[in-house]
Amino acid sequence: MDSFPLQPDCDRLACHIEEFGRRIKLSGTPEELESFRYLEREMASYGYRTELLAHDAYISLPGRARVEANGESLPCITHSMSASTSGEGISASVVYVGEGGETAFAKADVKGSIVLVDGIATEEVAALASAYGAFGQLHVSPNEHLYEMCVSPVWGSPSHYTRSMLPTTVVCSITRDDGARLRAQCLAGADVRVSLWAQVDTGWRKTPILVAELPAEEEADDEAPFVLLSGHHDTWHFGVMDNGGANATMLEAARLLAERRSLWKRGVRLCFWSGHSHGRYSGSAWYADEYWDELERRCVAHVNVDSTGGAGASVLTNSAVIDELKSVAAEAVEAVSGQRHAGRRHGRAADQSFWGIGIPSMFGSLSHQPPGPVKMLTALGWWWHTPHDTAEHIDLDNLRRDTSIVLRVLWRLLTAPVLPLNYAAFATSMREELLGIQGRLGDRMDIANLIARLDALEAAAQAVNAVANRVECNVARAINRALMRASRLLVPLNYTSGNRFSHDSALPHPAWPALEGLRELAKVPQGSPDLPFYAVHARQSRNLVAHALREAQRALAAAAEAR
Repeated sequence: MDSFPLQPDCDRLACHIEEFGRRIKLSGTPEELESFRYLEREMASYGYRTELLAHDAYISLPGRARVEANGESLPCITHSMSASTSGEGISASVVYVGEGGETAFAKADVKGSIVLVDGIATEEVAALASAYGAFGQLHVSPNEHLYEMCVSPVWGSPSHYTRSMLPTTVVCSITRDDGARLRAQCLAGADVRVSLWAQVDTGWRKTPILVAELPAEEEADDEAPFVLLSGHHDTWHFGVMDNGGANATMLEAARLLAERRSLWKRGVRLCFWSGHSHGRYSGSAWYADEYWDELERRCVAHVNVDSTGGAGASVLTNSAVIDELKSVAAEAVEAVSGQRHAGRRHGRAADQSFWGIGIPSMFGSLSHQPPGPVKMLTALGWWWHTPHDTAEHIDLDNLRRDTSIVLRVLWRLLTAPVLPLNYAAFATSMREELLGIQGRLGDRMDIANLIARLDALEAAAQAVNAVANRVECNVARAINRALMRASRLLVPLNYTSGNRFSHDSALPHPAWPALEGLRELAKVPQGSPDLPFYAVHARQSRNLVAHALREAQRALAAAAEAR
């Protein structure tokens, strides 16, 4: 029998799932707000202080769509942030671009055309189609289902600087079999013409965020540190798995943790977002901006939860986690499931709006489907983002298991005297990246000083790790402050381009984007007249990294010596 003191109650989880299956929760709608009220009542009943915020968000709700090809009307949907059409729609020749990579767009003449794309609609293809002058996009589903998507490449609500990045194309999706016929005609050299109609309700509207907080008993002041637990509440259709399962996990975790509050070393704050599905993470992005200063001062880590409890979700080895928290995730996953957690690097998704602030993060989706014969955008089940995401696709045993993993992670983050942030693991990961860049740079630029500073950071982190489990309370607080200082410097290197006060785009990012200036310089051929231009930005990148490593090392070294 598991001796861990916090065991989820399946009956309670089932009641939450039943409640979440009652409403379609589109961002900013009355039905969504009514469901938020349920969350608010539940959290208040567990003893949490609650606040239901309302803020302006740029939300896009897909309406009716029509696709006509070869004189036939095809089953279809349009997408959040697609351009709308007039009543006449648009008609153009079809150009097939495979899976829609940049190479395919560069080779094809797509200006004024409707591109036919294999795969579920994405913001990356929308950005390329707009950039290359296409009028429309027609995406071919990997199966008979049509998958709702938001195709904005802007993270959160657009500003006057980023609004020009919004899609200019009309975006629709059709089924696999209908797409196969059009693809065959294109490959045979036929002039295929398609007509698209789309109605998309896009604009500013008020959306809710529920904030529920409970401080630790021994540190209940307004400056005390806290762990952030978050998940979105808005849904595509009923969204019972995505994200009802995660919301049930959050509620049950909050209830059980509150019962052992006397053992906490720091508090917990839960945020339930709107605008995830229809505003490209507009809720979490707004919250990060509006509460930037408080989050920078007080938030020690962010645990995001998405799509727990899916039927058939037997793979627990691949959830995303930042380097310095990998051991926390691995211990929880193995203790509950017996599986060895390999982990993976975070993608640019899942309400991870807090990297610029420098908050270490983990998860998003937690349990996944085993590999199947059909290539899907996610491993969250064929019903994901369709009207079929209903209670029948929740497995309560899996939901209890996933909730148990989240509980163990939160328990460790809340009760460990010293925060379990391992910056020696961060250094190992960054060294691999830097050494690869150094080998490609040759004599274009010397980055030996970055390797040396990383070595010093690793030594300081190892010294902190060595004393973490045997320090007095006051020393533990000093170490925790140093770890938070280090995270504010180092997390942005790992996951942002370097600006802590704005959000990078929602497009795919390379690993360690702060190092991109060095990587770009390494690609320029020796003797190229462009080399000095690239060296300017590379020097700036080097300085950004050198400063962060130096200051983080100083903070950790001072804390380790304070014992």
